[in-house]
Amino acid sequence: MLVGSSGGAPSHAQEEMPSAERCLAANRDVSLGAQLPRTAARFKSGEPLKIVAIGSSSTVGLWMLRSAATYPEVMRRELLRLRSNATIKVINSGRVGDTIPNNIARFERDVFAYAPDLVIWQLGTNDVAWGGRPDQGLKSHVLEGVRALKAGSADVVLMDLQYAPQVLASAGYSTMENIIADVAKQERVGLFSRFTLMRNSVNAGVVQSTLVTWDGLHNTSDGYDCIGRALARAISNSAR
Repeated sequence: MLVGSSGGAPSHAQEEMPSAERCLAANRDVSLGAQLPRTAARFKSGEPLKIVAIGSSSTVGLWMLRSAATYPEVMRRELLRLRSNATIKVINSGRVGDTIPNNIARFERDVFAYAPDLVIWQLGTNDVAWGGRPDQGLKSHVLEGVRALKAGSADVVLMDLQYAPQVLASAGYSTMENIIADVAKQERVGLFSRFTLMRNSVNAGVVQSTLVTWDGLHNTSDGYDCIGRALARAISNSAR
């Protein structure tokens, strides 16, 4: 669950802030809705924390010219700022065009092979953005995936869809959102709702085009920056 404040029209000072900063300001109170015990243990012991980010083009960071601008790398830098004594390694296992079944088929090679302490699974967009209609079969796949990740003893955080024109135009986005939220609650894993984060930002006066690229789907560098930093803060808070 992600909760943010978004009251009223932006002030003149807020309008002059970079979009990423305004996005963060609109989402001050971010909660994953679950504890991250393995991550907390790594922070406490000082042992290296290994994070795998798996997903599709949003994890790859499509349209970004530098890997430093992708959300997993932004998240890593922000975690190091918040936890200056930590050692953190992030493996980006995104692949353009992947769906939920594609992700799960890659778990052995692209997740479990790294023996992660924390897995961020960004999922669902490609399953609905191109006309797909999620059903109970797809929910079963999400459950299967989460249970497989938990069986490896890693903490798990699910990242849902973008609040973006192509997603909002799809018939099944709200069903997909409900599936992800329901599975996170049922399996007691973290949920980072970038959908809520981006919606909060737009409602607070951030121009959507500063968070979403020309394709109406993927994030801009400011969008990835806000997502990565907000996620890092949520992880740090959940691992206390």
